[in-house]
Amino acid sequence: MATLTLVAAYDVSSDPRRARLAALLQGYGDRIQKSVFIVRADATGIEDLRRRAEGILNLNEDSLYLFSQCGKCWTAIGCIGQAEPAEPVLYWAVL
Repeated sequence: MATLTLVAAYDVSSDPRRARLAALLQGYGDRIQKSVFIVRADATGIEDLRRRAEGILNLNEDSLYLFSQCGKCWTAIGCIGQAEPAEPVLYWAVL
């Protein structure tokens, strides 16, 4: 399965829920801002992330945005100041 890249951004009103969601997202990617992560997973992993996030969030108070990034979009990212795009993950395969 192909690896997908998403930008995950959240607004969570409760500290305990916020901490749980941040820990969940950290398991799938890298934090680039306080409430923004770059997530890399296959379609099954993304669906698992969505399901687990729904179990953490109060759907009447909190929000989680997942923005899909295609390869062309990802290479077109511009950064200003201290911002740096996340490095692509490289894998080695020994056959």
